[in-house]
Amino acid sequence: MSATVSFKVPTTHGPKDVTVSYARVGRGAPLVLLHGIGHHRQAWDPVVDILATEREVIAVDLPGFGVSPGLPGGLAYDLPTTNSVLGALFEALDLDRPHVAGNSLGGLLALELGREKLVRSVTALSPAGFWTEAERRYAFTMLLTMRGIARRLPLPLVERLSRTAAGRTALTSTIYGRPGRRSPEAVVAETLALAGATGFDATLSAGTTVRFTDELSGLPVTVAWGTRDRLLVRRQGVRAKTIIPHARLIRLPGCGHCPMNDDPALVARVILDGSR
Repeated sequence: MSATVSFKVPTTHGPKDVTVSYARVGRGAPLVLLHGIGHHRQAWDPVVDILATEREVIAVDLPGFGVSPGLPGGLAYDLPTTNSVLGALFEALDLDRPHVAGNSLGGLLALELGREKLVRSVTALSPAGFWTEAERRYAFTMLLTMRGIARRLPLPLVERLSRTAAGRTALTSTIYGRPGRRSPEAVVAETLALAGATGFDATLSAGTTVRFTDELSGLPVTVAWGTRDRLLVRRQGVRAKTIIPHARLIRLPGCGHCPMNDDPALVARVILDGSR
């Protein structure tokens, strides 16, 4: 069931109110799920029911994405601010160092939360931040292209394309290894989410100089990468393992950049194993 929560985040101009939409389901140790740039919490829907059998799952719409409002003036969409926002969200939801799993931008945010010791474990699916400059430019160009297409396509055309496997492939093959498996309704909803994401441009701009370089000692870390990731190529996973030597590096056969829909059972097992 979806809900919203508002809380205060400190800024140089005094505390500011931030509102976040989320869904909370299941029972067990708390597990927070963080989506990628331009996506929304429904990206996790294919795995939520599996995870909820063993975890209390909190899937979040990041500020400026999904149905969460954008950040108020005075708050930037950079990593220190997002860390503060998510830390305040955890307090507002009475979460004491939850487990966290994230995809893409959400994977980077999960690792950042681990660096700040705000979580018990980190599972990062194709996380941002382990790229070379050329790989970052390529990924950002792809993201901007996807965003431009999503904003230009009329809704009736998106709905028509979503009804066929070929159409869903045309709309989503950049992020899914098996795009035909995504439901028509989900494809329409995430195309609209990408087009309407008020935090997209500022988040992308803040990411131009981002690199993750912390080894995250003393914290369970899992990094998983799809073999069909076309956005952040899988050699970045090897780079992540070099930077975080104790991390489990998991290969996700046949999965794309957002693997949750490509192989829900495998991704859920990776997250559950990584959050014990």
